[in-house]
Amino acid sequence: MTDAAHTRREMRLDRFASLWIFHPLARVRRESLRSRVPILMYHGVREGTSAVHPYYETSTSPLIFAGHMNYLHAKGYKVLDLGAAICSMGSGTTNEKRAVITFDDGYRDFYRNAYPTLKKFGFTATVFLPTGFISEPRTTSQGKEYMTWSEVRELAAEGIRFGSHTVTHPQLTNLSEQSVQKELHDSKKTIEDELGSAVTSFAYPFAFPQSDAAFVRSLRNLLETEGYEDGVCTAIGTASNEDDRLFLPRLPVNSYDDLSLFQAKLEAGYDWLRGPQNLSSMAKRLHRPRGGQAPATS
Repeated sequence: MTDAAHTRREMRLDRFASLWIFHPLARVRRESLRSRVPILMYHGVREGTSAVHPYYETSTSPLIFAGHMNYLHAKGYKVLDLGAAICSMGSGTTNEKRAVITFDDGYRDFYRNAYPTLKKFGFTATVFLPTGFISEPRTTSQGKEYMTWSEVRELAAEGIRFGSHTVTHPQLTNLSEQSVQKELHDSKKTIEDELGSAVTSFAYPFAFPQSDAAFVRSLRNLLETEGYEDGVCTAIGTASNEDDRLFLPRLPVNSYDDLSLFQAKLEAGYDWLRGPQNLSSMAKRLHRPRGGQAPATS
């Protein structure tokens, strides 16, 4: 990590509050944490960071990613898929440490940089694909390469799970209900046709509109109609049995997550940000970018 990146990390209010206020408070309530599961949200595993604030960064360096996976292994975390995690949340408290690893967007660097590390530790992961960007020959958009279907099939044979991230990665709140259903249906069908197995998981693209109750209710109905059984979104927090299984919260992770912050996130020390995040999304609803676009972020 560069000196500039280190300085930006240290100046973060969210990091300071998580490490020195909310993580210690969460650890006092250790009993309540046993029923919660951290669902980690990664995007690209590549060198370099963008010019955005560390909170919004979506890249994780291969070295830091390996450090995260080594931490999970060393601390005895059992890495589950979404379905198994949901079942474990409903079965009461347990002393077992659990985590779920997810990746959005289907970038080629998952195949090249992330999967070898996952395989080393015997971990599974779920990769959510925007099917309009997965093709043979390979698609490149905004300087990022995506996986091909042959790579996806190879990973599926090795135990990596795949879910839908729509077809075109649009702002779903800008679409008609019919168009939203088409995104859900076509992406699911494409993955199932390519892999020959059922797709039951969905990841919401972009910031989740948790304050828009009518839209969330409509989307939930469409997901159930299309046969989805579980899903994740960008709402921040560890997941529990009280969360909607189609819109489970996740913990964003990137190159700025040193092991202290990574541990705090795993142990619910970052959950406090869901409140400010919700308030921010309400304020920005009238200023959302319109139209579909390549998935530069979740």
